[in-house]
Amino acid sequence: MATTTAKIGPKYQLVIPKPLRVAANLKIGDFLKAELQGDSILLTPMALVERDLAAAEADVKAGRVLGPFTSARQAVRALKAFGRPRAHARTDRRNVR
Repeated sequence: MATTTAKIGPKYQLVIPKPLRVAANLKIGDFLKAELQGDSILLTPMALVERDLAAAEADVKAGRVLGPFTSARQAVRALKAFGRPRAHARTDRRNVR
């Protein structure tokens, strides 16, 4: 197992040294689970499903969702309508009275 030393920054940020990042195949934006085990901290990369779940939860909090729906038919209609191009407002105002 590879070990190295890292320093905690002023905002309690920790830079994972490059040899460990490469060995663990970590990418920018990846999530790590931090667990306290005795007097040690264990950092474990989270599974892709957990990353997707975190992104989905962020979408829900930001309001980027459709629904709720009372039936499957209503949900299918909304999905089909969501995929259609939207009509643009008319910009030619010469004939407007």
